[in-house]
Amino acid sequence: MVADKGSSSHTINVTLAQLAKMIDHSLLHPTMTDQDILAGLNIAKKYSVATACVKPYLIPLAKQELEGSDVLICPVIGFPHGNSTTQIKVLEATAAAEAGGAEIDMVVNIGKVLGGDWDYITKEIRLINEAVKTHGAILKVIFENDYLGPEHIIRLCQICTELDVAFVKTSTGYGFVKQADGSYNYKGATVSDLKLMKEYSGPKVQIKAAGGVRSLDDLLHVMSLGVTRIGATATVAILEEAKKRGIGNEPIEVSFIPMKEEGDIGGY
Repeated sequence: MVADKGSSSHTINVTLAQLAKMIDHSLLHPTMTDQDILAGLNIAKKYSVATACVKPYLIPLAKQELEGSDVLICPVIGFPHGNSTTQIKVLEATAAAEAGGAEIDMVVNIGKVLGGDWDYITKEIRLINEAVKTHGAILKVIFENDYLGPEHIIRLCQICTELDVAFVKTSTGYGFVKQADGSYNYKGATVSDLKLMKEYSGPKVQIKAAGGVRSLDDLLHVMSLGVTRIGATATVAILEEAKKRGIGNEPIEVSFIPMKEEGDIGGY
């Protein structure tokens, strides 16, 4: 996150447990070995975060390692580019929920969004949402905002509201876009996009900011915007910084430096 050094600090009342339950601890990098995953699951369990976000084949391992904790399992579907057929996404989501996934994060078909095929998008989200709900899970719909314009984000929020989806989510953390200098990077969750998603999502739809909430200030800022969940790899750094600032079991008012409106929160 790029802080706005010229602005005054903002404040918010929080507890340590509240912050921990804002976090989906992300274990999604393609190079992660089983040993890496075990270490990550231990972090999720130690800090009692909301979920451990894993690839579908890791659900049995996550279930085993998280047994006895209140950390839920959050598998990803059609990840990271959303290009599988609707039928395959439904099968994948159903299998993930049956295997123990409590929260399912699925990626929309980005090409269909950009092409304005809203009937396709609506049907796909509806079928996946129905499938996971049938198995007692909830759905988070990943937009991949770096590829989209405001009009696409607005329509997706409206569709997810109509379909009673639990969460809308900004990014996968892997939506790399070619930049002016020829390099590939992405912004992830931006303040402007989060405000837009909050404005156009219904009151029952929660917002997940993913794509680089790396510091406590980042987390506190998106929280102040109405975000209720983040995807993060920097869980330890965020929560240890919270302890250093005196955040504990009782609510405490803490200050944070907000980012510039046009800035970004960076990458995973």
